[in-house]
Amino acid sequence: MANFVSNMETTNTLILPGRYCNSKNIYSRYKTREVSIGDIPMGGDNPIRIQSMTTVDTMNTMGSVEQIIKMVDAGCEYVRITAPSIKEAENLANIKNELHLRGYHVPLVADIHFTPNAAEVAARIVEKVRINPGNYADKKKFDEIDYTDAAYQAELDRIYKKFAPLVHICKEYGTAMRIGTNHGSLSDRIMSRYGDTPEGMVESALEFIRICEDLNYYNLVVSMKSSNPQVMVQAYRLLVEKMVIENMNYPLHLGVTEAGDGEDGRIKSAVGIGTLLEDGLGDTVRVSLTEEPEKEAPVAIALVNRYTKRAEALSKNEHTPILNISSSDETKAYVSSEVNTFVGGSLVPRIIVDISKENLQDPFVLHAVGYKYDALLDKYHMGEQSVDFVYLADQLPSFTMPGNLKQLYDYKTWGSLKSRSNIHPIYRLDEFNRATEKDPVLNIVYISNVLLASDEFANLQIDKTVVFLLETDHLHGMADQRKFFANIQEIGLDVPVIIKRSYPPEEFNGPFGDLMNPEEPVSKIQVYAATDLGALLIDGLGSGIWIDSPATPLSNLSSLSFGILQATRSRISKTEYISCPSCGRTLFDLQETTQMIRSRTNHLKGLKIGIMGCIVNGPGEMADADYGYVGAGPDKITLYRGKEVVKRNVSSANALDELIGIIKNDGLWIDAE
Repeated sequence: MANFVSNMETTNTLILPGRYCNSKNIYSRYKTREVSIGDIPMGGDNPIRIQSMTTVDTMNTMGSVEQIIKMVDAGCEYVRITAPSIKEAENLANIKNELHLRGYHVPLVADIHFTPNAAEVAARIVEKVRINPGNYADKKKFDEIDYTDAAYQAELDRIYKKFAPLVHICKEYGTAMRIGTNHGSLSDRIMSRYGDTPEGMVESALEFIRICEDLNYYNLVVSMKSSNPQVMVQAYRLLVEKMVIENMNYPLHLGVTEAGDGEDGRIKSAVGIGTLLEDGLGDTVRVSLTEEPEKEAPVAIALVNRYTKRAEALSKNEHTPILNISSSDETKAYVSSEVNTFVGGSLVPRIIVDISKENLQDPFVLHAVGYKYDALLDKYHMGEQSVDFVYLADQLPSFTMPGNLKQLYDYKTWGSLKSRSNIHPIYRLDEFNRATEKDPVLNIVYISNVLLASDEFANLQIDKTVVFLLETDHLHGMADQRKFFANIQEIGLDVPVIIKRSYPPEEFNGPFGDLMNPEEPVSKIQVYAATDLGALLIDGLGSGIWIDSPATPLSNLSSLSFGILQATRSRISKTEYISCPSCGRTLFDLQETTQMIRSRTNHLKGLKIGIMGCIVNGPGEMADADYGYVGAGPDKITLYRGKEVVKRNVSSANALDELIGIIKNDGLWIDAE
């Protein structure tokens, strides 16, 4: 332990016990100890590393090599490969040798579940092994056991004996190790004592870390993964707090597991990973998408590069301090009042979309924001993803708006309108203070954190019709807006706050070079907005959102807004799919199967369906799914209700029909429109 403490001292970490980041007001990366992983070290002053995982059968040497080369060329600095048994672990040597022959020396990581003997073989071959403490030397049968302290310690002693041989091998061969806790695969022992909680996730990892330290092994990386970004963020923050207390500072591997595919997968990943990157946490990133693995790296790079640029800008003092009125550095969830059933209070967060640049002569333009126009009946149909407000600036439509859609105009234009049914004004702060006429039900006022120190704010007369529209132009915009909530709580306000983030056209127009695939022109806005807004929503801050991005198509802005609210669990508007990214264990085509299931169930609002390629990512990994579709063998699917097996070994040709039948029998099925 003495050697470890001296290493701690060289890191100059700023975090104090009870805290999870250096600062909530200044972007500052938490400095961890450096860990050697082949020729590419992690942690310390090294860049945040990018990694992914192969999906090819590990016994397919050439297929694995070809896929790894694609991943490295896409930007991966580490590549993980599953090793479910000794034969796959042994074949890692053939994969590594072939890569070296082709001039690729990327560090390889063996992914281990259930099989200590495979881990001990792999640790002699690859640069790093990943073990899951929930199933490496522990068991998960969903048994609830009332452990005495003595019985619990006896279990830890048993784990020590089973885990120690791997630690000795890693020390001998210079192999690094990731202790990777997964929310859904906590052992029965951990679940019995700590429950299905972030605390249980953290303690599961710490138990194994303490064994490593007792054996004087410190070449460790830690992760706290969950398919729920809220749980994932809470677990990582708690992990850092606990590590600081115990004089630990191991590098953090960030990821949202089973994030899914397409826009949903990118948004969910950015909400979880981006929130932690905003706090300066994270030394390596893996974005888990149910897509080809080389598509994961560009998303991770886009997330990470933002903070590399931010650190460079901050080093040049290209920022002003964030206004801090609050006496505490903590930001509590913000409980606002409710304004006339429009926004705030217990209402779900509202969505504003700017349509002022659209063709307001065409009623079909509202289709992009969830209002389908029926020309024959001259009426609109709403859906689960119909936005709440549209901003028209000074533009007047030539058609009658839907009755449920609220319209926002700049104050001067609003003042000139004769009919104001469902129409409300937006003011600058000075405009509101000087306004001779105000709306009797809803007045939206632009505000920013820095304005809290202004004379205009001091003169503000707040009543029960006021809603704040929170802007920022700070380099660390999320922290600036987060501090705004702490500041107004200190002042004693409970005004509803809609969060607005603006993204300039010059940065978000067209292909994004090496950041993103040119075929996905909205990908960068997806990860940026999901981070900026999601990081606040996930902490219970904000009564609504407005993504201002003139270069992004209207339909994409609407979909993105609903996706962020869904990922933060603050407003559910569609089915949620918890689908793993595939690996060499997978027993069916995950991408094809996910799309097939999505095509028949995507109208089931609020239902969570887990789609897992094998039992490793089965009932445990899909922790909070309502139903599960899990590979059980070649052409065999096991169906779950929660963590309960309902039908085993169903033919894949019939499995989806059987799953729908279970949902129907449970009374949760509705027919699609």
